[in-house]
Amino acid sequence: MASAVVVLDNGAYTAKVGLASQDEPQVVPNCIMKAKSERRRAFVGNQIEECRDTSALYYILAFQRGYLLNWDTQKTVWDYIFSKDGIGCTLENRNIVITEPQMNFQSVQEAMLEMLFEEYRVAGVYKTTAADLAAFNYVADSEERTTMQSLNCIIIDIGYSFTHIVPFVLGRRVLEGIRRIDMGGKALTNHLKELISYRHLNVMDESHVVNQIKEDVCFVAEDFKQAMQVHQSDEKRRELSLDYVLPDFTTVRRGYVRVPGKPREDEEQQQMVPLCNERFTVPELLFNPSDIGVPQVGIPEAVADCLKACPWEAHRELLLNILIVGGSAQFPGFLPRLKRDLRALVPDDLEVSLICPEDPVRYAWYGGKEVATSPNFDEFVYTRDDYDEYGFQGINQR
Repeated sequence: MASAVVVLDNGAYTAKVGLASQDEPQVVPNCIMKAKSERRRAFVGNQIEECRDTSALYYILAFQRGYLLNWDTQKTVWDYIFSKDGIGCTLENRNIVITEPQMNFQSVQEAMLEMLFEEYRVAGVYKTTAADLAAFNYVADSEERTTMQSLNCIIIDIGYSFTHIVPFVLGRRVLEGIRRIDMGGKALTNHLKELISYRHLNVMDESHVVNQIKEDVCFVAEDFKQAMQVHQSDEKRRELSLDYVLPDFTTVRRGYVRVPGKPREDEEQQQMVPLCNERFTVPELLFNPSDIGVPQVGIPEAVADCLKACPWEAHRELLLNILIVGGSAQFPGFLPRLKRDLRALVPDDLEVSLICPEDPVRYAWYGGKEVATSPNFDEFVYTRDDYDEYGFQGINQR
């Protein structure tokens, strides 16, 4: 029964969760947070909205370096999600579609299955990856009559800890072609924290606020070397630089960009951070991780390298169907820059086409909804009876 299926895109930063019968998911922070202002209370998921003062917010994450390792934290978050405060229903005797990272460790997969069947008493599990669900949703969204069996595409999934490039040929993942870059939203936020702390004021404990600054002001420069010439003239510098008003959690709950000539009430008393080239040097890490000493290539080179592991006759279609999902895909200027860099790396006779959905964060969840409501969904579910008979081993033989 499709209405009973729970779809959980269990990301390292946020969990996207909802019933397959619902139109859209809830986006819940996948961590426990503690604030200095309320020392006795831990905030789980969306409870952080009740916190008056989120300065020096301390995160206890379920994921470490992109893999689910802290099970006590994860169980606390899942208990919150599957309560009346979350999606309002339990997992007991329901099927669940759940995501895991690419190339997940066997021990982590085993622990996840054990928790779902033993602790939450689910009826069945369909375990997949966010890239698979994004590909499924891409097929469901396409105007042409594409089927999953004929799909050739590349999914670029820019996550919290990693960026994965996953090629699909004739609807199947090409495992030898999957590439991982150890660069994601967390590394960008940490780099911005270091830059602001070194140049202006110490914000090393302010992950929450700096993450908001990153989302509000950062963009990808189409030509990085040219953009760095901003310091050669005052006029260019004035165009790019801005002041970011930091929250004080009494009058200003969330930081914002100061608009010259239109001051808000009490703005002069607020603490501000001047920002200039930080705005584009931070997202540049997605294209040049070596800028902070990570000895890896950027996204364009990783895509070009993943093509080499795919059959040559699929290259044309793969480059025409490059889908980008994940929160960091939302930086202004990201698509034009990626297209420009990719264009220089692939053969001239092949066209490059990039697709970024309107909501790249929830896109995989919508794919899970499509999977859960498809007519043959029950054939793919690993049921409780299967688990009792074959244990963990059986699910990977499907």
